[in-house]
Amino acid sequence: MHDTTVLLIELGAVILGLGLVGRFAGRIGLSPIPLYLLGGLAFGHGGLFPLTASEEFIEVGAEIGVILLLLLLGLEYSASELVTSLKTQYPSGLVDFALNAVPGAVAALLLGWGPVAAVALAGVTWISSSGVIAKVLTDLGRLGNKETPVILGVLVIEDLSMALYLPLLTALVAGLGLAGTSVAMVIAVGTVGIVLLVALRFGRHISRAVSSDTPEMLLLVVLGLALLIAGIASKLQVSAAVGAFLVGIALSGETAENARSLLSPLRDLFAAVFFVFFGLNTAPSQIPPVLVPALVLALVTAVTKVITGWYAAGRAGVGSRGRLRAGGALVARGEFSIVIAGLAAGTDPRITPLATAYVMILVIFGPLTARWTEPVVRRTKGLIDARKARREGAAEESGSTPPPVEAETVSGPAGASGHGA
Repeated sequence: MHDTTVLLIELGAVILGLGLVGRFAGRIGLSPIPLYLLGGLAFGHGGLFPLTASEEFIEVGAEIGVILLLLLLGLEYSASELVTSLKTQYPSGLVDFALNAVPGAVAALLLGWGPVAAVALAGVTWISSSGVIAKVLTDLGRLGNKETPVILGVLVIEDLSMALYLPLLTALVAGLGLAGTSVAMVIAVGTVGIVLLVALRFGRHISRAVSSDTPEMLLLVVLGLALLIAGIASKLQVSAAVGAFLVGIALSGETAENARSLLSPLRDLFAAVFFVFFGLNTAPSQIPPVLVPALVLALVTAVTKVITGWYAAGRAGVGSRGRLRAGGALVARGEFSIVIAGLAAGTDPRITPLATAYVMILVIFGPLTARWTEPVVRRTKGLIDARKARREGAAEESGSTPPPVEAETVSGPAGASGHGA
C-alpha cells in the first residue's frame, strides 16, 4: 500500500510538472520538448531528485507514447497522399538523406562508436521534427505559403522512410546478423507495400468497419488495434512504432479525423512521459563530454537542412526567399531523433547523452532558423552587394579620372560622358 501511495505521489508530481512546464513553454513561444528532457535529467539517475516507485510505470508509458506518436502520424496521411508524395518528392528525399544522415554516420565513426551506432546516429541527424515544424509554420502564419507543401512533402518522405529504417535499426541492435537483418527488411518492405495497397483499395471499408458513432467505442477500438498490431510487429522484429504507423495509414476520411481528435490528448500526455523517460535514462554528468560534438553536429546539420529545403523548394519553382524559408523550417529535430536514440541506447552508452544534447540544441534553434534564415540571408546579401557596389564605384571613379595635364585635350561633352560611365 505504501508503494502505491508513493507511486501516485510521484506520478502526480511528474504529470503536474509537465503541465506547468508545457504552459510556460507555450507562453515564451518554445517547444516543450527540451524542458521535458531537462525534467527527466533532473529526476533521473544522478539527478537532483531521482524517482524510484514510478520508474517502471513511466517506462511502460514511454512505450505507449512512441506508439501513439506514430499512430497519430499515420492518421495524418492517407495512402494516396503517401504514394503521391513518394512519386513527386523522392529526389528531394534522396538529397535529404544524403546531406543529413551522412554527417551523423561519419561523426559516429570518427568517435569510434562502430557501424551500428553510425546507422543510429545517421537517423538521429536525418529526421526532422514534424510536430515542432507544423507548430512553427502555424505560429508564423505560413500554412498558405508556396513553399509549405514542399516542406510537408519532405516530412512525409521522412516519415514513410521510418517504416523501413526502424526495422533495419531494430534488427541491427538485436544483433540478428546479415541474414536476420535481410529477413526483417523484406518483412518490413512487404508489410508497408501490402498496407499501402490494401489502404488504397479497401481503405473506405476498413474505416467503415472501425468507425463508431460512440466516441468511447472508436477510441477503444483504434487504440486497442494499434497496441495489438504494435505488439505483433515488435514480435516479428519490425518495430512496434512502425506497426502503429501502418494502422494509422490504413484508416482514412472521417474515421481518421475523429480518431485523431480523440487520441491527440493521449498522445500529448504519453509523448511527454516518453521524453521524461528518455531524460531519466541519461545522467546529467554524461552531457558535458558530448556537448562539443553535439554542438558541431547541430551546426553542420542545420546548414545541410537549409540546403535540403533550398533544393526541394527550387524543384517546385519557389523563389529564393521561399527556398530559404523552407530550409530554415526543416532544421528542428525532436521526437523521432529521441525514438531512434532510445532504440540504439544499448549499442553505445554515449548515444543517449549526445542525442539529448543534440535535440535540445536544435529544438530550440529550429524555430529561430525558421523565422530568421530568410531575412538574415537577405540582409547579409544586401550588405555584401552594397559594399561591392561601393568598391566598384570607387575603382571606376579612380580609374576614369584623367591626369590634370591631359584633361585639356579632352572635349567637354566627351569628357563628361566618360566620367559618368
